[in-house]
Amino acid sequence: MFHRPPPTDTPEEALTPEQERIIRKFRRFSSASLLIMVIGVAAVLGVISYRLLRAKPLATGEVTALLPKGAKIVSTAVSGDVVVLILDVAGATEIRTFDARTLAPAGRLRFAVEP
Repeated sequence: MFHRPPPTDTPEEALTPEQERIIRKFRRFSSASLLIMVIGVAAVLGVISYRLLRAKPLATGEVTALLPKGAKIVSTAVSGDVVVLILDVAGATEIRTFDARTLAPAGRLRFAVEP
């Protein structure tokens, strides 16, 4: 099935010094290439495992956010790691933001009408 060259009865010739130098150079380059590839794969796997181990889970459980008396939620939105609530508080608009991972308050922005 596979073509094999006929066996030779002559002994193999010794390599010349130039041929040996080329073979050593090729082996050195191959070794360096293999080492760089192994370091690259190890770095990628290291970054992936670091991110998997350091990822914080999303908050679970109940959180009660107190709103001012008479406040109504106009709309909600989620953007990245932030939950945004738009409130109507006695005719004034207020935006409250919460961290989506911990559900802790992140900020508050109030809008008032000029007199």
